[in-house]
Amino acid sequence: MLAARAFGSPKVVIVDVDDCRLSFMKDLGADEIIKVSPIMQDVEEEVVRIRNAMGGPVDLRFECVGFNNTMTTALQATRAGGKVCLVGLGQSEMTLPLTSAAAREVDVIGIFRYRNTWLLCIELLRTGEIDVKPLITHMYNFTQEGVDEAFETSSRGGNAIKVMFNL
Repeated sequence: MLAARAFGSPKVVIVDVDDCRLSFMKDLGADEIIKVSPIMQDVEEEVVRIRNAMGGPVDLRFECVGFNNTMTTALQATRAGGKVCLVGLGQSEMTLPLTSAAAREVDVIGIFRYRNTWLLCIELLRTGEIDVKPLITHMYNFTQEGVDEAFETSSRGGNAIKVMFNL
């Protein structure tokens, strides 16, 4: 979301299953938040909700979950000529509506720890165009006790967004 804002996105809609993360993103500046079911059985309903929140089909969608239903939703919610960015790795195999996406000329772009991605990220941080400090919700000392607490906090989810260590 912070990168979308830095690059001038006029509207940012966050879709998630977790109330705490959605609330956090709304407080951070998301225009709209949409809570979905973890099992997301009705993809068409989710597509309609996303398009309504955006005021129409999506220009650019970042798909950060990597499940069949979330990827299908991303492809179907994206406008003709739009882009879907797959961030990270998801399921190794999926059954997706590629014919529909291809007919609408939706581009699918994969992003996974490439060297050139980091240079841009570092520059955005250096210039202050993006401030990631609000994302850090928990800090722990780098001791055995601190590490144990950090992993426990992270695994619980809840209001933990980014868990960091003091070095």
